[in-house]
Amino acid sequence: METSIQLLVVEDEALILDFAVTALEDGGYVVVTADAALPALALLEGTTRPFCGLLTDVNLGDGITGWEVARRARELSPEIPVVYMTGDSAHEWAAQGVPNSLLLQKPFAGAQLVTAISGLLNQVSGTPPSSPQ
Repeated sequence: METSIQLLVVEDEALILDFAVTALEDGGYVVVTADAALPALALLEGTTRPFCGLLTDVNLGDGITGWEVARRARELSPEIPVVYMTGDSAHEWAAQGVPNSLLLQKPFAGAQLVTAISGLLNQVSGTPPSSPQ
């Protein structure tokens, strides 16, 4: 039986994507990545194993925003935790962000990223997620 927590990380800047993946994998998560919105949407819609959480940059540079990716993720899985990562769109979070989400302002520490998704996962499940430490 699979007990690992699988997350989708969407980020168009390679260095930030690598940083996020390393932090999350070090935190015990299984990470699947997309470097743009369209591949992220395909992963969300085509997976046989639903993602437990979504971490997305807001400005993805390909016409579809992280706000839209998160809304689609919530249509597919209403309880999925969402962490937005942004350098300049924090002021839009209240209007654009999905409920029960968090926003991290870039730059952030790896521990902040792990803490943000872990906290949201705890709220959804009511119990701490199992992650090897």
